[in-house]
Amino acid sequence: MLERVAVLSDIHGALPALEAVLAEPDVAAADLIVLTGDIAAGPQPVEVLDVLADLGDRACWVGGNADRELVEARAGRNSPIAVSNWAAQQLRDDQAARLAALPLTVTLEVAGLGPVLFCHATPRDDEEVVLVDSRMDRWAEVLAGVPAEVGTIVCGHTHMPFTRLADRRLVVNPGSIGMPYGGAGAWWALLGPGVQLRRTPFDVDAACARVAAESGFPEAAEWADEYLRSRHSDADALTVFGPRDGR
Repeated sequence: MLERVAVLSDIHGALPALEAVLAEPDVAAADLIVLTGDIAAGPQPVEVLDVLADLGDRACWVGGNADRELVEARAGRNSPIAVSNWAAQQLRDDQAARLAALPLTVTLEVAGLGPVLFCHATPRDDEEVVLVDSRMDRWAEVLAGVPAEVGTIVCGHTHMPFTRLADRRLVVNPGSIGMPYGGAGAWWALLGPGVQLRRTPFDVDAACARVAAESGFPEAAEWADEYLRSRHSDADALTVFGPRDGR
């Protein structure tokens, strides 16, 4: 039984944001850090993967669509996203192998919550979309295969933090570390015995300058300005993602 679990999702290769969260006392003290996918597809993929690998058994990794797409791009199936194609070519063989082996879901016992299922998008698929305002029948559809004893599902993918009930199950999205929609800072969650949505502020100007200086991605400065500054609001993101949940 885990007393405290920190959930970090959608890091997207943003090292300054990741380092800010790992420096949080509640993250340092957590029994386990769960990474719910889209870990490395961004301007500092190698560095982010190395920092996370150094956590050893303190980290539990779950795969996301962007992790799968990095492996595919490295094998010659290009992504429509420029930073993903670039990042895929930076990975070492051991890093690509690790991403290729990541599970779709992990279920862990957390104090106060019981069995918690961690996934990237939904328990059955690494890229389908559910949102805070998705219809109840949509939630019933995507959670239909989840064992009855699982009362909490933690997902990422859409980069917006929320908690909601969906037919007696608690659904948690911690938001995004590296590409937040709705506000600057690194968003994450702390589980046990309840659920806390957390935001870690950091010096965004310094982080953008660092990414621009340290990344070899040709558009690193533009990427950092768009995503670390959270240029996209949650209202914008819901408008874009809404049609993908079948509404």
